[in-house]
Amino acid sequence: MHQFHKTTNPIVTLKVKDFGTMTIELFPEIVPNTVHNFIDLVETGYYTGTIFHRIIPNFMIQGGQGGNRKPIKGDFRTNGVDNPILHDRGVLSMARTSYPNSATSQFFIMHQKSPHLDGQYAGFGIVTDGFEVIDQIVASKRDYSDKPLKDIVIESATIDLKGVTYPKPTLL
Repeated sequence: MHQFHKTTNPIVTLKVKDFGTMTIELFPEIVPNTVHNFIDLVETGYYTGTIFHRIIPNFMIQGGQGGNRKPIKGDFRTNGVDNPILHDRGVLSMARTSYPNSATSQFFIMHQKSPHLDGQYAGFGIVTDGFEVIDQIVASKRDYSDKPLKDIVIESATIDLKGVTYPKPTLL
């Protein structure tokens, strides 16, 4: 149980072809715009058919690449946003370029604790079930650029909003 757990937090179900299902709790009260962005992407079916395109054992798995979505403001400490979520095993965080306000649709899930990311990236949820799926994904063979040799496909991403309506994200 994570310290920011609430029974009213939205729950994402991520089905990964040939690997299984991960359940992820989002933290809208801590990281609202990043969560609103992710909810919007899940609700529109954006992640269905995308792949985990970068896997680094003992670090993270990354997915959600593609599309031409406008970025959001990065919700993390070094960008002026109080985000206390640490990059521990299972934490869901937004990927970005070196520019702080470049997060769009790509996300990563921590395979292992990586404190050097704390305050630098917007953690916004945590895997509550399906850690074995993360472990299986990072064990996949990959090329020199950490891309899996065989596509690791997100079959579906669905969300239970627990009856709460969330606003659209503020895009830049």
